[in-house]
Amino acid sequence: MGIDTTAPGGLKSIMKKENPILPDGYSSVPPGKLATVVTCLQMFAPPKPRPSPETESRFALDHWASPSLEAYRAIFRAVGENWMWVSRLVMSDEALNAILRNPAVEIYVLRDGDRPIGLLELDFRQEGECELGYFGLVKDAIGKGAGRFLMSNAIAKAWSKPITRFWVHTCHFDSPAALPFYQRSGFTPYRFMVEIIDDPRLGGVLPRTASPHIPLIEPSAF
Repeated sequence: MGIDTTAPGGLKSIMKKENPILPDGYSSVPPGKLATVVTCLQMFAPPKPRPSPETESRFALDHWASPSLEAYRAIFRAVGENWMWVSRLVMSDEALNAILRNPAVEIYVLRDGDRPIGLLELDFRQEGECELGYFGLVKDAIGKGAGRFLMSNAIAKAWSKPITRFWVHTCHFDSPAALPFYQRSGFTPYRFMVEIIDDPRLGGVLPRTASPHIPLIEPSAF
C-alpha cells in the first residue's frame, strides 16, 4: 500500500519544491503520463493497540539487513506491481544501494511460513519522524490478517524510536481498502496532492497487464 514516486527522495522531495497549485476545473494530463491523487496521513502518538488476528501465529517479520538489489527488487515487484510501484525499479543501482544500506532505513520481510508475502520499510532519515515508506502484501495474502499483523509491527517499531510523527501517503492507484485501513490504524489525513508520472507500462518497466484497474491509454489515442 502507499503510492510509489519516481522523484529522488520520495514525496518529501516533492513537498520541498512543489509545482504551482492546480487551478479549479479540469487539467489535461500529457500523453503517456498518469495522474493520481495522493492522500497524506499522519499520527503524533501511538494509537491504542488493536486485538491481534487469530491467524497472527502463522506470520513472522524478519529484519532484512543489506538485501541484494536483485532480491529486493523481486519482492518490491511482487508486492507492488498491481499498485503501480515503480520508483525502485527505475532507480539507479547506486541510488538504491545508498537507501538500502542506510542505517536510518529499516527493511522487513513478512513471511507466511517460508514464503515471503509482504514488504515493510520504515524511513527514519528525517530527524524526529518516521515515514511508512513501503507497506504491502502480495495479492493472495490480502484479507487474511497479514495486513493487521504487519501494521501492528510497523507502529510498534516506529514508536520505539524517539519520534514525534509517523506518516504515510497513499493514492487512488492503491487498493480501495488502503485509505480506510490506514485510518483505522490511527493515521489522520491532512493533505491532498496530485502527482504526474510516466506510465511505466508504456516503457516496459511494468508489463502492460499490470494494475488493470488503471486504464492504459496509448499516446496515439490523444
